[in-house]
Amino acid sequence: MATIPTSATIPDSRLARAITAFVRDTETELLFNHSSRVYHFGALAGLHRGLSFDRELLYAGAMFHDIGLMPSHSSKHERFEVDGAHAARDFLRSHGIAEEDAYTVWTAIALHTTPGVPVHMHPVVALVTAGVEMDVLGLTHREYSDEERETVVQAFPRTPDFKEDIIQAFYDGIKHRPDTTFGNVKADVIADKEPHFHRGNFCSVIRNSAWR
Repeated sequence: MATIPTSATIPDSRLARAITAFVRDTETELLFNHSSRVYHFGALAGLHRGLSFDRELLYAGAMFHDIGLMPSHSSKHERFEVDGAHAARDFLRSHGIAEEDAYTVWTAIALHTTPGVPVHMHPVVALVTAGVEMDVLGLTHREYSDEERETVVQAFPRTPDFKEDIIQAFYDGIKHRPDTTFGNVKADVIADKEPHFHRGNFCSVIRNSAWR
């Protein structure tokens, strides 16, 4: 039976166990398994890219990245990414993690839906986004072997209709704060000047992903 390389496994530490317990008790099974896959795909991406990264910090960023979608950690006026970043930083501080490291995780979560920026930043920031882009969008699925993909999904299964389920989870977590979804102003400028411009659509990318 295939296994995940040791350097991409979940750390066997008190902090990692506390993160697992907290997120498991807070998130739905859908989001818990998704976040766990984000960690593994992010860690594998780090190995593929030859990056040196702290597995505990990457695990914190991956596991907390969607917690802002949950009612218990959802505010009325902040982006869900910021809510999740705040929750992670507070959790890490309460477990004695240095402010610099907690802020790295904060940044990773806050930027995980901002394409094109995290890849140029700290490895933890880059790899949280890499894991998200793999598991949700399948953008880099060819960079992982069949064995790697199957091993991760076997450990943390996807629902039969994962693509629609994850879109619904996003909607449920942001529908009460639509003003926070204001996004890429550059697309707005091009659309204003070019009437035939068609911007990319997040949901369409998920549904049309080559990774089924």
